[in-house]
Amino acid sequence: MPENRNMMDDIERELFTKEELAAIVSRIGREISWDYKGKNLLLVSVLKGSVVFMADLMRAITLPLGIDFMVVSSYGKGVKTSGVVKIVLDLNIPLEEYDLLIVEDILDSGKTLHYLMEVLGARNPRSIKICTLFDKPERREADVTPNYVGARIPDAFIVGYGLDYAGKYRNLPFVGVLKPEVYE
Repeated sequence: MPENRNMMDDIERELFTKEELAAIVSRIGREISWDYKGKNLLLVSVLKGSVVFMADLMRAITLPLGIDFMVVSSYGKGVKTSGVVKIVLDLNIPLEEYDLLIVEDILDSGKTLHYLMEVLGARNPRSIKICTLFDKPERREADVTPNYVGARIPDAFIVGYGLDYAGKYRNLPFVGVLKPEVYE
C-alpha cells in the first residue's frame, strides 16, 4: 500500500463500528468480572493483534488483575496461517498461582491457541481459558473452544481495532473487511 493512499480506500465494508466494539468489550468485561471473583487473574495478551482489545478489556474488568504479553507468529505476511507456531516473546513469570486468561484478537484455525494452551498449561497455572474478540469457527483446524467470544464472524479478511494485514490497518477505530484486491 503506497504511503500516501487513504486506508479507507482499501475497506470493502465496515463490519463492526467502534460503538459496537465498545459494547462487546463491556459485555465480556462483565462476564469475566463475574467469573473470576476471588481468583488471581492474569490476562495474557497475544501481541500484536490483541493489543487494542486487551487495553479496552482490562479497563472493563472490575477486579484486580495482572497482565503480561506474548508475541507468537504463525502468519508472516500472508492471509492464512503457515501452521508453524513460533514464540517470539515468552512470559517470564511462574504461572502456578495464576488463573490465566489468554486474550486473542481472532480465533481462526486454532493452531496457535492450541499450541499456546499446551505450552502454558505445562507450566501449571491454576486454570487456563481463552477470550477472543472474534471467532471464525468454520475455519477451525485444531480442537480449541474459546470461553469468551466477542462475536462470531464470517470467513472474510478483517482489519482494524488491532487486526492487520502486513502490519497495516491496526489503527482503524472500527473493524472492516479488507478488499480482496489488496491482499491477492
